[in-house]
Amino acid sequence: MHCPEAPRIDVRPSTESSDDKNAARPTPMMAQYIEIKSANPDCLLFYRMGDFYELFFDDAETASRALGIMLTKRGKHQGQDIPMCGVPVERADDYLQKLIALGHRVAVCEQLEDPAEARKRGGKSVVRRDVVRLVTPGTITEETLLDPARANAFAALARLRAADGGWRYGFACVDISTGAFDVGEAGEAELAAELARLEPREMVAAEAVCADPGLAPLLETIDAPLTPLGRDAGGGESAARRLLDFYGVATLDGFGALSEAEVAAAAAAILYVERTQKGRKPALRLPASRRCGATLEIDAATRVNLELTRTLKGERDGSLLAAIDLTVTPAGARLLAERIAAPATDPALIAERLDAVSFCVEDFELRARLRAQLARAPDLARALSRLSLQRGGPRDLGAIRAALASARDIASCFAGCSPVALIARESAALTEADAELEQAIEARLVADPPLDKRAGNFIARGFDDTLDEARDLRDESRRVIASLQQKYVELAETRQLKIKHNHFLGFFIEVPQAQGERLLRAPFDATFTHRQTMQDAMRFSTRELAELEAKIASAADRAQERELALFDDLAARVLDKAQELQRLAQAFAALDVFAALAELAAARDWTRPHVDASLDFEIVGGRHPVVEAALRAQGKIFAVNDCDLSDARAGKIAVVTGPNMAGKSTYLRQNALIAILAQAGSYVPATRARVGAVDRLFSRVGAADDLARGRSTFMVEMVETAAILNCAGPRSFVILDEIGRGTATFDGLSIAWATIEHLHEINRSRALFATHFHELTQLTKRMGRLVNLTMKVTDHAGEVVFLHEVTKGAADRSYGVHVAELAGLPASVVARAHAILAELEAADRRAPVEKLIDDLPLFAHVTPSAVTPSAPPKDPLREALAAIDPDALTPREALAALYELKAKAAGR
Repeated sequence: MHCPEAPRIDVRPSTESSDDKNAARPTPMMAQYIEIKSANPDCLLFYRMGDFYELFFDDAETASRALGIMLTKRGKHQGQDIPMCGVPVERADDYLQKLIALGHRVAVCEQLEDPAEARKRGGKSVVRRDVVRLVTPGTITEETLLDPARANAFAALARLRAADGGWRYGFACVDISTGAFDVGEAGEAELAAELARLEPREMVAAEAVCADPGLAPLLETIDAPLTPLGRDAGGGESAARRLLDFYGVATLDGFGALSEAEVAAAAAAILYVERTQKGRKPALRLPASRRCGATLEIDAATRVNLELTRTLKGERDGSLLAAIDLTVTPAGARLLAERIAAPATDPALIAERLDAVSFCVEDFELRARLRAQLARAPDLARALSRLSLQRGGPRDLGAIRAALASARDIASCFAGCSPVALIARESAALTEADAELEQAIEARLVADPPLDKRAGNFIARGFDDTLDEARDLRDESRRVIASLQQKYVELAETRQLKIKHNHFLGFFIEVPQAQGERLLRAPFDATFTHRQTMQDAMRFSTRELAELEAKIASAADRAQERELALFDDLAARVLDKAQELQRLAQAFAALDVFAALAELAAARDWTRPHVDASLDFEIVGGRHPVVEAALRAQGKIFAVNDCDLSDARAGKIAVVTGPNMAGKSTYLRQNALIAILAQAGSYVPATRARVGAVDRLFSRVGAADDLARGRSTFMVEMVETAAILNCAGPRSFVILDEIGRGTATFDGLSIAWATIEHLHEINRSRALFATHFHELTQLTKRMGRLVNLTMKVTDHAGEVVFLHEVTKGAADRSYGVHVAELAGLPASVVARAHAILAELEAADRRAPVEKLIDDLPLFAHVTPSAVTPSAPPKDPLREALAAIDPDALTPREALAALYELKAKAAGR
């Protein structure tokens, strides 16, 4: 992540004359800018000047390149031109979105007083300004900057020494846009998987953690900028005190049993919230602990390989989430993504969620009514968050009103029926919606409120007499302005003339650049006074307009002041009910997920899985959810396949052989995805499914290098395989594809062979192992839980046809040359490859692999400490040489001994 540096300002002693020093001294405005920028050196500074945010020095050069806007200059500093660029305030969100997407942090510096107040202090006085917020990738709340279907959270890390001398890590995940606040604890080995699950947009930690070279490789695997918090992000009593102060409580007992590491991480997150929000307090829920083992652990490599929420290209389309997401609310889409990223491991919880989906599957009419009502519900959590941070507008109040009405309508869908436990719980939460608050908003707010509260006219006429009176005076003045505009249009002889208003200039006349040049000349200059030149327009004033502005300013100001006061009062009433409203938002999301998964199951003929605490894994008629959806869109049918890895003793391992392009990788992935869907509480694409709850899922599929870290494709493959063999256990599910293919044949075969033995004897996991090393199929003769599966192939009119069907048995060839021919290799190369293949296969038949299997003992696991070096074989020559004492030999005896040694050497 690039962090802009503070402007390079030379503060060394100068030998210039006093006149030169005065010339080099910064203007009051530039001195203010430098002071504020120095306090925020790691951010681009958006410095408010009227209708623009201006950037100077290095910030201007960085923003100009990033945004593709013109770089200009404004005055000089220490004899050098000051680079400058700017963006209009009204379009600031568009530019912020681009900068945040590039990983920049932006400090927004606003004017804190009216320019007229500054002028009262003297001609050279500068309008008071200060930074009101820091905009970072993990703390944005603006609707235009957020992906509605994706959480926008940052993760805070803290670490403490464990009893064994190692480190224990606390992590906190905070989504300011919704108020979500989760914490957890992990060892260094599990931390990467936890961070991959969270998918944070940004990470923060103490400086010592950020600078730890041992932790750098782990943090580099997370695609998010890392921000140091400084030395005051510690744990202990200061961490607990920070949480107590933020929530205004006297004890942490109400937070549940948080560990010391979790408290430290939560406090670090609160510290970052306070720094970025500059005193504004978001409506965060109490931190909820996510205990280790409660969810299916999926490491970062496996998430990428299985394309759970993003494809290998980083796109949502084509992922599992995109294929199954039929939610109708943004909150539901975010919750579904969370459950796919972290499926449950508790069979009882999974069964409850499946009961809720089944309830919706079985009642089509209820499901249709429920989804129709949910589709009308607004994004309540994000509207509430903006109001809590004082960034909300009348439209957010309208969202609260609509949400309260939706809660009543959605709850009515369940009238007269007996829903299952989870549905009943969420429905009960909806009945608690505050009708008085809804009525209060309805009485005050117009039907279609504006986005920005400063636009005005959002309080309904008739609610407040004082406001209505001020509006009447203001609106009469507006008719006068409209009449005056028409007068100036005729006088200036251009219909492009407009009278506008902003807080910096007040009322002004604006015309295009070409027309403005005319108004600078006689006779127009007698009436129009030039005030400002823009890039493509010029602004003017007149004496008549200035006098009129003085008359109407007080009426408009009174109307706006009263309307904003009414807004603040209504927003405060909403925030008093923040906890109840957050519960409503959670209910909307949960019901949407249940109904969406039911719609998915009904539309695609999916079945309810049985998930228990056994080691079973039996899938009948399984399909790949993403591939099947793509084929269905083309009018094609997916070939279904079974998979049975059940064994009472431990998991079975299936060695899958078959041609390239026959569907081995698809088969591996589809079974892993079925396990994820089942434990996420979804129906699955199969005729029947029985899954013993998986605690950890591992995948080594696909080939990619990591050149930035000095890793070849084969090294990446071995690193991922090592992680599996070191971490997988009896409840794990493992899919491995083509282990050992990235090196020499015998090396690769040896690694694959030893890997299977380790999985069978040590890990004892349920596993699918796809390979082109057909020699491995012979291992079933020695390993009781090893089975062979193969992809069916047939010949038709001399052509190889892939049936994409899995059957018991082993393949006898891989058809790689045939695939090469399909890929378009020259005919001469294909013919030569066939000839060479025939020779190699003939040689291979003369050395059957069965003999090799019989000769090698079955893998026996031994720890490194148990390995003892074998005694070297006896060497007669060395023994004879060691028996000679040179000092005790006469010359004749020495010569005889030499001949004797020579004879022994010749006989070896």
